[in-house]
Amino acid sequence: MNQLHLFGAISSADEMKVRPQIASFLKCAPALPPVIRYYDEFDDVTRSIDAPQSARVFRVHAYGTSVDYTFDHLPTDCAALVKQAFLFVLGLGRHVATARKTFDGAKLLSPLDVERIIAAGPLEISQEWVTLRARELPLSAYIYVKTILRMLCTLRFNGWSPDHEGLLYTGLPNPTVVADAAVRSGQVFLTIEQESHLVRHLDRIAAQLDSLSQPDDLAVEDAGLLLCSYQFAMRPIQIASVKMSNCRIWSDLPDAAPSVHITFHMAKQRSVTARHPLTRRVKREWGVIIRALHEKRTRRKGATAADRLFDVDSAREVGLRLSKLTAELLGVESVGTATDLRHSAAQRLVDAGANHEELAEFMGHSRTDTGLIYYDVSPTHAERVNRALGVSDVYQRVARIAHDRFISADELAQLKEEQQIAAVPHGIPIAGIGGCSSGQPTCRFNPVMACYGCQKFLPLYDRTTHESVLASMREIVVFFEKSSKGDVNSPAYLQLRRTISDVQVVIDELSEDDK
Repeated sequence: MNQLHLFGAISSADEMKVRPQIASFLKCAPALPPVIRYYDEFDDVTRSIDAPQSARVFRVHAYGTSVDYTFDHLPTDCAALVKQAFLFVLGLGRHVATARKTFDGAKLLSPLDVERIIAAGPLEISQEWVTLRARELPLSAYIYVKTILRMLCTLRFNGWSPDHEGLLYTGLPNPTVVADAAVRSGQVFLTIEQESHLVRHLDRIAAQLDSLSQPDDLAVEDAGLLLCSYQFAMRPIQIASVKMSNCRIWSDLPDAAPSVHITFHMAKQRSVTARHPLTRRVKREWGVIIRALHEKRTRRKGATAADRLFDVDSAREVGLRLSKLTAELLGVESVGTATDLRHSAAQRLVDAGANHEELAEFMGHSRTDTGLIYYDVSPTHAERVNRALGVSDVYQRVARIAHDRFISADELAQLKEEQQIAAVPHGIPIAGIGGCSSGQPTCRFNPVMACYGCQKFLPLYDRTTHESVLASMREIVVFFEKSSKGDVNSPAYLQLRRTISDVQVVIDELSEDDK
């Protein structure tokens, strides 16, 4: 159990000093309830903090660990404000682990800092914010300040109102944090060789279980931890929270490998209600590991459906055991943490060609743009694209056409029939002038007449052909002019003129290449 003191020692003068803004705010704020209750998802119990108004210690449980936050060295009014902030975050539906970060931020600010923040009001808060930013405090301090400001908005205190909440995000920027810097550097990714060591270990444990050689219970459980982290990118809290009832195990035949499905919940969501269940199917060859673990827990320790699958006391223990196991298997301690395994699993999926929606579903992200960084740093992304374009003769031709714009007679002949342009405009048959990247059937314009000048047109690299088209178009113009008695403003006549102009552009480009 950890104990956190808020601030350093507070002198009696600080205790007796009057802070009118904090005092006024506390008068407006609702009184703390007799009991603060919150749900501890890890132990599946409702925790309570009795008499929070007078309590000098808050014991907060999250992820299997408990931390005591003491207020002994904090002035009474500031202690009451911190308690209000803690309750406020819980009231927003945030996880208790998020709410207890309030204490981490509170210890970084002095009572005078808090008094100035409350006194600033909407018009002067920007100046106070700049002063705080200049001190380069940890991010938790600025989050705590914004929690206080959100309370001011909710209570409409000192000129604040709910309409000002947008200002907290647009006008008061948080310190710049390089998101996922370790991912961008690539240092969190396991190499193929390192991953092969982990896979061989899981295969070895599974083979031992199949051969009835029976590895020890700890080895089986560690293999189960590694399986969940490596195959499913599960976080330690997700692994630690898996219950016996979350495992569905069955076999189609008596001697067949078991089918195993594991259900767990999304983690690190902004609210408890956003924690949707996720179901994953264990690789068939490794299903015996989960089955053996499930049977041993049931047979030897009498575990029930409500008990946890893994015999761990906290998410932290899961992380430590994973790090220890991977260090033994890989021979290094710099990689192999639960975080590294999660990032590596995501990168494997991206390298295999998964789209961003599939990645978000696999990782348990509530937003599809959260994992876009994996595409940015994917070492095989460009390679896969080039390979996909290069293995096909069609793609090779398209790439060359896109670069040169013109196509040869052989390339034109190899295009699909619907991509080869042919028509009989005004009774004159014209064919072999080029191709269309989308195909004539999908085009709503007149073939040949509208092709020249179109971005999808792939003209034949033959000046003679286009000169013949130009001559034919001019014959049509002459015929049209005679039959229409000089009506040069009709749509058909204007289209002919535009086509002739576009054909001339193609001829000019080919003429320049011949020089």
